[in-house]
Amino acid sequence: MTTRLSLYDTTLRDGQQTQGVQFSPHEKARIARALDALGVDYVEGGWPGTNPTDDAFFEAPPTLRATLSAFGMTKRAGRSAANDDVLAAVLNAGTPAVCLVGKTSPAHVEQALGIAPDENLESIRESIAHLVAEGREAIFDAEHFFDGLALDQGYALECLRAAHEAGARWIVLCDTNGGTMPADAAKGVEAVLRAGIPGGATGIHAHDDTGQAVAVSLAAVDAGARQIQGTLNGLGERTGNADLTTLIATLELKAPWRDRFATGVTDEALAGLTRTSRMLDDILNRVPRRQAPYVGAAAFAHKAGLHASAVGKAPALYEHVPPKAVGNERVVPMSNQAGRSNLRQRLAAAGIDAAPDDPALARILDRIKSREAEGYSYDTAQASFELLARAELGRLPPFFEVERYRVTVERRRDRRSRMVSLSEAVVVVKVGGEKMLSVSESIGPDGRDKGPVNALWRALAKDLGPFQEVVNDMRLVDYRVRITGKGTDAVTRVVIDSEDGAGARWSTVGVGANIVDASFEALLDAVRWKMVRDLSAAEAAE
Repeated sequence: MTTRLSLYDTTLRDGQQTQGVQFSPHEKARIARALDALGVDYVEGGWPGTNPTDDAFFEAPPTLRATLSAFGMTKRAGRSAANDDVLAAVLNAGTPAVCLVGKTSPAHVEQALGIAPDENLESIRESIAHLVAEGREAIFDAEHFFDGLALDQGYALECLRAAHEAGARWIVLCDTNGGTMPADAAKGVEAVLRAGIPGGATGIHAHDDTGQAVAVSLAAVDAGARQIQGTLNGLGERTGNADLTTLIATLELKAPWRDRFATGVTDEALAGLTRTSRMLDDILNRVPRRQAPYVGAAAFAHKAGLHASAVGKAPALYEHVPPKAVGNERVVPMSNQAGRSNLRQRLAAAGIDAAPDDPALARILDRIKSREAEGYSYDTAQASFELLARAELGRLPPFFEVERYRVTVERRRDRRSRMVSLSEAVVVVKVGGEKMLSVSESIGPDGRDKGPVNALWRALAKDLGPFQEVVNDMRLVDYRVRITGKGTDAVTRVVIDSEDGAGARWSTVGVGANIVDASFEALLDAVRWKMVRDLSAAEAAE
């Protein structure tokens, strides 16, 4: 038999406290629906009454299977729960569940709140009772619990009992400062259970200041806690919260938790974990963390030839779980450390067959190594690698030739006498013997210049004759620049991530003495890879 664990997501509230993160009401609704599809039990939408975005979200919340929760704090000193306008705003959100944070450390009660410990106990008791009387599921977040436990165990536990006796469904132990060690978290949970709070009503809320929020959460579960609070991709204050993305995969796939516990996450939902993680990064306009456990682009990457050779024969030798279980995929990067085993596996993954004794294999490896010495990186630009390999194998159609290109940046005054910039690009290509000239300016919807690289991209993708339809659904989703080398010998490396309407995503690399040339090379590779893939698929379908 398995024990049910409750997953409580606070991406929309605690995650929004990440530096540089701000969700719109529409984005909140989209994330909430994705969390619901993933199978979490609670979605915390925000703190009503504190900002217009959260208020707008609660005014028109999405329909969810999960329980929608609003966040707030216990009543303020000197007033009753029924007459506290901050608490009233939380209740007015109309959510089935309400999570209130309250102090459990006497140091915080006296220094931060400036009230007596007994008055804090009464605030907890009365606030939770008020929620229950209003028909809400009450959740108590015991702020700074582990610090309070170390300072005054009796008082910290008395705060929990006050909330539990008042009717709180969940008592959540918060490692607010993020400094608790896993073993100490387990001891804290055990102390709570001995104090009379049942494990089925105990939760854990960990921050990642020591990089151990996931470990702290799992240790708490092992000790008896039955709710885990966290965020997608570990968003949160300072260094973030416990990463629910990692926790969900671990609970579902790794012993002993997969055998002891059950969550609301189905195998089908788990297979969408990577997609959900990257959706959040896309909303935030952030590059997904390549080294993220389970869902990162490098989570199942095998760069060393020895590893790649072994994993091709028996994946479990170097993969702790099947990549497809979490919606990820195996990657065999190409680099100057690559051997023939890596090369043939990567070619096979790209649908390119090559005989073991094909002399082109040695040429491909030599070219990769020499180009990486020039500053290229095929480790992070798999599409450019594939084009290089196809060219050496004689399997890269010409498609089009670039006759010339030019980009200019002009500074001039607008009608309001403000100095503004304007980028203009000219690209001339030859397709089937016919020359085509395209000119494009880089002006965004707001009327501002979006830069020379954007102008180049627009001009290149403006008219490619019979291939135009292939690139119409392309868009550039990330652009990274790095200077390699020293002094006047330094070169610019540009890596571009592209995406199309079918959801495919690929990376290309360009290197040059200046950023324009490097960018244009990466853009050309992006377009050519799309043509190779789409036109090959079309031929196969005929």
